Amino acid sequence: MKKSFGVALGILTAIGGFVDIGDLVTNAVVGSRFGLSLGWAVVVGVIGICVFAQMAGRVAAVSGRATFELIRERLGPRVAVLNLSASFMINLMTLTAEIGGVALALQLVSSVDYLLWVPFAALAVWLVIWRVKFSIMENVAGLVGLLLIGFAVGLFLLSPDWGELGRQAVQGVSTDTEKVSTYWFFAVALFGAAMTPYEVFFFSSGAVEEGWTEKDLAQSRANVLVGFPLGGLLSLAIAGCAAVVLLPQLISVTALSQVMLPVAMAGGKLLLAVIILGIVAATAGAALETTLSAGYTIAQFLGWPWGKFRPPAQAARFHLLMIICLIVGVGTLLTGVDPIQVTEISVIFSAVALPLTYLPILIVANDPEYMGEHVNGQALNGIALIYLVIILAAAIAAIPLLIITGAGQ
Repeated sequence: MKKSFGVALGILTAIGGFVDIGDLVTNAVVGSRFGLSLGWAVVVGVIGICVFAQMAGRVAAVSGRATFELIRERLGPRVAVLNLSASFMINLMTLTAEIGGVALALQLVSSVDYLLWVPFAALAVWLVIWRVKFSIMENVAGLVGLLLIGFAVGLFLLSPDWGELGRQAVQGVSTDTEKVSTYWFFAVALFGAAMTPYEVFFFSSGAVEEGWTEKDLAQSRANVLVGFPLGGLLSLAIAGCAAVVLLPQLISVTALSQVMLPVAMAGGKLLLAVIILGIVAATAGAALETTLSAGYTIAQFLGWPWGKFRPPAQAARFHLLMIICLIVGVGTLLTGVDPIQVTEISVIFSAVALPLTYLPILIVANDPEYMGEHVNGQALNGIALIYLVIILAAAIAAIPLLIITGAGQ
């Protein structure tokens, strides 16, 4: 039973990383405009995050130390600060969007304007981080977030033409209104969303929070191989629902409420209620992840005491930093900025930062001083190098595509 609940770390990371507020809308947008023709980008991203998260988890289990501690020590502060700067700013943007995502989900439940929920959402996130044990946090948020499986249930209830969906995935969707540049913009966005840097920092730091050792390497692999593919399947189910219902009607998704339309058609109010509860849990899980990741990255780089396994008084700067980040996120949202647009832009900038994130992890995972006999094998290094080429291509293309397409408009 303990090992089964241990997999919740991967589930929480996957749901927070793949199915946050930006992904809920982005996958629906892609499904409504391109069907399942961009499903390959999700699959490529899932494989990539599995490759590098497995390394980060193994490094943490073997060394007993989190990613940023080792990156700073192995590569030196000058190189590591580039990684830190890029990762922290993207994480802060994502944190802002996730707080907004929780507020938007609560708006669906209450019909109260989401801006009124923003301060309460941030306060709830802080109270959980301050008072709730890490194991309870990950189990509750991760397992309740699994209610998003309702999107897969909804897809089956819609009785789609599976052959047509398969044709879309292989051959694409015929359209005269979408540009090639827009197609590739969303491909990079989906790939960047799947491999968002904070996922590996949270996963690595969570392994230290849980006290993993070399004996837990099998559990680490289980987290990766269960959690991240599950997040990818949920993303494909969201896109599939939109492809079945919204694409034929040429309905463009511009709000979270429109993501719910296929679910409401498929399963009525009951399935809709289940999905909304799953969205609240998933966005809250993502908000918890990004808030903790903000504290993890800075504290680990500067050598401060960190972690929920320490009482707040023993890691005061770690907790103060998270409070400041939450306040910044709330202040940004109260200006009226759209949290969905913030997330969509943040995943593009995530793609830009990917080389700075994953190359250091690959270097540390191959260092026998830290890893001993658990260094990467040749096959894993070969796959990782292929992904570094893909990551570099996505990083180079991201900003030009953002400008050319007007953020996918």
